[in-house]
Amino acid sequence: MATLAQRGAGTLGTRFFTIMAFVMAGVIVAGFTFNLAMGRSSFALPLAFHVHGMIFMGWLGLYLAQVVTIAGGNRALHIQLGKLAYLWIPAMVAAGTMIIIVSARTSGGPFFFAKNEFLVSNLAGLWAFGGLALWALRTQRYTGWHRRLMLVAMSILTGPGLGRLLPMPLFIPNAWTIAILLTFIFPVIGMIADKRRDGRVHPAYWWGLGIDAGVFVISMVIAYSPLGYAFTEWVVAGTPGAERPMEAFLPPGFSM
Repeated sequence: MATLAQRGAGTLGTRFFTIMAFVMAGVIVAGFTFNLAMGRSSFALPLAFHVHGMIFMGWLGLYLAQVVTIAGGNRALHIQLGKLAYLWIPAMVAAGTMIIIVSARTSGGPFFFAKNEFLVSNLAGLWAFGGLALWALRTQRYTGWHRRLMLVAMSILTGPGLGRLLPMPLFIPNAWTIAILLTFIFPVIGMIADKRRDGRVHPAYWWGLGIDAGVFVISMVIAYSPLGYAFTEWVVAGTPGAERPMEAFLPPGFSM
């Protein structure tokens, strides 16, 4: 009976993480699709944006393949795909860093975000994703840690999707903080599910969400320090991004 109960709990847990993976991926895809449909973005972008997009969308495919293979009991394929992730995650961090800097230099980032927030805190969040995702890979033998750390890592990537689905200009001057706080919803849902199912929250959530939140707070402190302002001005110096205000603003004639 005990063995059957453990198997039942494992099946329930796997189903939960599969659903959460598809929900998070859906949020990301929906955000970018919505932006295209509204005419806020297009495929007529420099090559760097396309490279970034292909790498990140490729990761979504790999992540979903991972949850599907483990849910289907194909552990061998799951492990093989995990080896590919060791290469893909650093590629994502590199491509993400590139596109954040390119965006900052091209336009200063979205107007509803402060330029220093977009650059400093965005980079910190991206690197936090990379660190948590690689940590998750290193704990593959410990399923509880592995899938929870990966869920927290993936929740960080939902920020751009959420930001494209919500009326961010209405949230100025707190748009960046609101966008980041909303990404915490996914790990919190996981914590609630743990509490309801097991009577306790797995420590992987406390560590993962604690690191995520801690990186965000520290990144904001740095962004609004003399060092953060100086770094931002140095990155955008001599580019069109230097011409927009440091703080979030509404462009002349802007309307929702």
